[in-house]
Parts: sequence; structure tokens; C-alpha cells
Amino acid sequence: MAHRIARGIFTKSAGLGLIASLVIAGSLWAQAPNGGQRPNVPQSKTASAPAPAKDINGVWAGVAAPRVNNPPPMTPAGQAAFKANKPFFGPALVPVAESNDPMIHCDPIGFPRDVLFEIRGIKFAQLPKETLQLMQYQRTWREIWTDGRALPKGVGGDSPDAPDPRYYGYSIGHWDGDYTFVVNTNGMDERTWLDENGHVKSADATAEERYTRLDHDTLEYTVTITDPKYYTQPYNAIKFDLKWNPNGEFEEQLCIPTDMETYMKTIANPAAPK
Repeated sequence: MAHRIARGIFTKSAGLGLIASLVIAGSLWAQAPNGGQRPNVPQSKTASAPAPAKDINGVWAGVAAPRVNNPPPMTPAGQAAFKANKPFFGPALVPVAESNDPMIHCDPIGFPRDVLFEIRGIKFAQLPKETLQLMQYQRTWREIWTDGRALPKGVGGDSPDAPDPRYYGYSIGHWDGDYTFVVNTNGMDERTWLDENGHVKSADATAEERYTRLDHDTLEYTVTITDPKYYTQPYNAIKFDLKWNPNGEFEEQLCIPTDMETYMKTIANPAAPK
């Protein structure tokens, strides 16, 4: 049940014991050797086959909470921003009712949090000028442009033609050889958290993702975040494998604002003082 609420799926029969269950679940996910369990994936007859060149199309299965590396030391500005956050996961957790995690209000979790948390399903659709990435959790999607354009400059700046920051940023992609798809992103909205532990990122942050197809059925994922405003060095956030799911079909994992409001009023808020 705690897992369902953590995915933003409200269940009316959760009961007051949910708060404790949610906190325990978050702690266990963080300590699990493999970062959680991967959904059941059908056995493929192509597991040992060579990977197709420049092709990551299809559905890939991840795990609920992959292991995230500890961030590098923060700058004074990063420390101040981090201390303002009140997560309901991790070592600095507070009761859900006291948290200011944007997820509690069903706000978009943004990038890169969407690839560091609840990676149960990712789908790629490669088009002539872009690659679409669809995420099962909260049913979000990203446009990764592959038409040779550059990332926008001056995002969020004072110039009248400066683009606005976006929850999922601006992304461009290219192939490094035949088997690694590289994605560079900037212009991320700093209202979104970096992870469920409340770590932060600034509007100046950039990210580089690498999706390497190790074989037909295995896609290795890494992401490095560079944010000199908040961190003293680049952050190699994560490295884990996704498995090809030939029969993949997304669940509807949505955060429903009205359901979450009911949950907070009837369960989280009354339970907080206890």
C-alpha cells in the first residue's frame, strides 16, 4: 500500500498506519542492494543477440527506486537551498503533512528526478527529427531533438526573447558510435527537486545522459549533472540497467490532485502530531 501512495496512486483504505509504512518503505528502498525490484519482464529469445545499431525503440523496464549516488559537496548556496526542503524520504525525513515535496501536490516531478525515481517503464519512439521518451510514472514525456539544433541559451534570463525554464528542460540527442545515445539537457525549472531526499538543482544546471545498448535486451543508463551554483563538482548521479520488454504495456500511474488532497486532509494531517 505504501508503494501505491509513493507512486502517487491514492487508496481510500490506506488507514492511519500508512504514514509509518511510507517512511519505512522509503528507508528500505534506499538500503536495498539492487535499489528495488524490477517488474516482471517476459523471457526474451533475443537476450544474447547483438544489439541493433542506433536503435533504442521500444519499452524498457527499470526498478522502483534505483540506487542513487550521494551528491558531491554543495556550495553555500546549495546548502541553503537544500535546508529549505523537507522531504518525507531519506535521512532528513519529516512527516508527510510537514513535507514541502512538490510531489505531494501532484506538481510535475521534472527532470532529472523522473529518471532517478520509480523507473518501472520507459518507452522510446525514434522519429526522423526527434526521439520521444515516455515515462510510465505520472505518464510524462520528453522531446529529445536530433535534428542538429543547439540547446537554447539564456534560459530564464532577462532578454525578452529568452525561453522560460521547463519542468523537463530542453533536450538534444546524438549517437556516439552505433550503440550509445547521448542526451544533453538544460533549462530545467529549479522548483523541481533533484531527488526524493530533497537535493536541489539550480536553473543553471545541465545534464548529460548516456543510453548504451550493451546487447539486444540490455540498455545501460547513466546521468551526470553539472551545477556549479549548487555543487562543487559534477554529480555522477546514477548507473543502472534497463531490460527490453517486448510485450511492455504501461500502467496508469497518475498523481490525482483531488485524491491527494483528500489523503492529506483525512490521513496525513491528522496523523502528523502523533
